[in-house]
Amino acid sequence: MKSSFVFFFLMSEIVTNIHPTPQAPLLYPYGLDQGDRKNPKLDDGTSKRLPLSVPFTFYGKEYRTLYVNNNGVISFDTQVKQYTPDPFPLADGRAFVAPYWGDVHNVLGGEIYYRQTTDPELLQLITHNINQYFPAIPFTATWAFVATWDHVAYYDSKSNKGNTFQAALTTSTDTSFVILNYKDIQWTTGVASGGDPKTGLGGTPAHAGFNSGDETNYYNIPGSRTEAVINITKTSNVNVPGRWVFQVDDFKVTGVPTETPNSAADKRCWL
Repeated sequence: MKSSFVFFFLMSEIVTNIHPTPQAPLLYPYGLDQGDRKNPKLDDGTSKRLPLSVPFTFYGKEYRTLYVNNNGVISFDTQVKQYTPDPFPLADGRAFVAPYWGDVHNVLGGEIYYRQTTDPELLQLITHNINQYFPAIPFTATWAFVATWDHVAYYDSKSNKGNTFQAALTTSTDTSFVILNYKDIQWTTGVASGGDPKTGLGGTPAHAGFNSGDETNYYNIPGSRTEAVINITKTSNVNVPGRWVFQVDDFKVTGVPTETPNSAADKRCWL
């Protein structure tokens, strides 16, 4: 079991009492009836290496393969079996999207689904969402990759708690976005990361954000690696509770305070 360094960020509070308007379900369609595949029932497991039908640009670099890792991470070119989240930026060159990096144990409960798709109906919905949130950026989705963690349990759980969240990667060929959806978050920490087996709380909580792999650039969704991450279903940068959306080809922070640290240089100002 690897140890992790406890690290705290000072960050501006995101309003949590957003009142949703009537809308379509937060999560994009998923499951076997959507053509999804499932990850193995395995502690710290991952998908096989998944070749992408189109390149996906992340922090200025094109990637053609990725892994869906059970512990709440979509990584490019390399697996991530680590279960206790470390603070960003990482010093080992791993580039990944972390919808909810924590110690998932799908043997005890839940499923992890994924698919890449050019389904016109889904792409039309994603295009509508991006155009709504970013009206100044011309965008038409031509491809998407959707990964969903459905009511997944935490390591050594002694409860029925489960987390349901999703990441959608999408591109127009020129511009790439990541949409993170959080439907139900009931736990933050597995027992091997210091959490309580009955509550799934305490220890080193889950991390949500982006690590570029260049040891400098990164972004943490506010509350990451603190107990406040359990409230991520109530926060947003696009005024939709439980949804966070970012342009990631040339990473831009939108809809959140600019003083939130998003690079190593910024971070030093907050220590």
